[in-house]
Amino acid sequence: MEPTQPPQPPEPGTSAAPGAYPTPGPHAAPGAYAAPGPYTSPGMPYAGVPGPYGPYVPPPPAITTNGLAIGSLVSGIVCCLPPLGLVLGIFSLRQIKKRGQGGKGLAIAGTVLSSISTLLVLVGLISGQLQVAVREFGEGMREAASARSPVELRTGECFVDDSSGDRYTRGVRVVDCAASHDGEITGRFEVTAFDRWPGEKELERIGEERCDAMAAAYAMDTWSLDADVMSLYYFPDRASWRGGERRIACGLGGERRTKGSLRSDRTTLTPDQLAFLTQVNPVEDAVYQEPEDDPEDDLEANRAWAADVRAAVDSARSGLKDRVWEKEARAPMGAYLATLDAASKQWAKLAEAKNAGTFWKEYDRAWELLPEGGSAGVRKALDLTDTPPAVPGEHGSA
Repeated sequence: MEPTQPPQPPEPGTSAAPGAYPTPGPHAAPGAYAAPGPYTSPGMPYAGVPGPYGPYVPPPPAITTNGLAIGSLVSGIVCCLPPLGLVLGIFSLRQIKKRGQGGKGLAIAGTVLSSISTLLVLVGLISGQLQVAVREFGEGMREAASARSPVELRTGECFVDDSSGDRYTRGVRVVDCAASHDGEITGRFEVTAFDRWPGEKELERIGEERCDAMAAAYAMDTWSLDADVMSLYYFPDRASWRGGERRIACGLGGERRTKGSLRSDRTTLTPDQLAFLTQVNPVEDAVYQEPEDDPEDDLEANRAWAADVRAAVDSARSGLKDRVWEKEARAPMGAYLATLDAASKQWAKLAEAKNAGTFWKEYDRAWELLPEGGSAGVRKALDLTDTPPAVPGEHGSA
């Protein structure tokens, strides 16, 4: 058998015989089907086709709230300038539509509220109520601005305390004493005995003691005081004390507001008025110190009190006798001195009572001879208050 010849490649330009599959050599040219396809390199995505996560797309810009819408709502709520809120609301709605902003609800709410406020203002202007409200508001602001601490007031100034019922007084308003007022300053002093906060009870004790003395010197014509007039004192609280405040203000006032000054001291009294009150006021002070216990319970305390009253009567009698009085006051002064003589003897019996029965036996007569009756004529002659105040109690006024 003859050896077979390997098939020969066709000549250029000729097609291979059917069924013949050329065996490409190492450098054989590829056939038409071997031409590279429309892709780039293996492993790379096809042209124009996105990868597995898609292309990066930046987020859309955040929607902002229109500033005019906020302003419209605020103006509509506070009701200070209602037309302004109305104008802002209208302009904001236009901007929101044009710019695609948020805040449409705010703008609508501000427009509605401002419209209502504007309508109320117009009604107020027509009826006159707005003018009244504005005036009262202004007065309130002026009053608030004029509020001062009681310790800053001068002696003789009258004031209104609007913090009635509160535990602490935040400030008072100074008014003319001829107008209705709550109190009148009798003086002030500084607490210097403590390096630390002494507590309210201690400051109350100091204030009561010192302010009572100032009140006695400020309003010497005691018959001119109503029964409910009392000594007042204003002391610093703990916070004010830490801030360096050490002053206590003293005053006179009552449960009801009064008109007119209560001052009757060395700056307002005549020499004869001053001399008379200086002598007789200690008698009243002694009388008011009557013990709470009856003689059956504490005889010694009652006897000591009677002795103090008699000493005050004797001191007044001696001082009044040594002065030369105005002509108009000489006759009533003589009658008054005679009353003092009798009162001295009667109060001496009380001071020397051996038992409670004896004390009570002389008690009523001693009260009847107190300087009250005889002093009225002298007070009238000296142009002082000649009607004693009605003091509630067992024995009436002293």
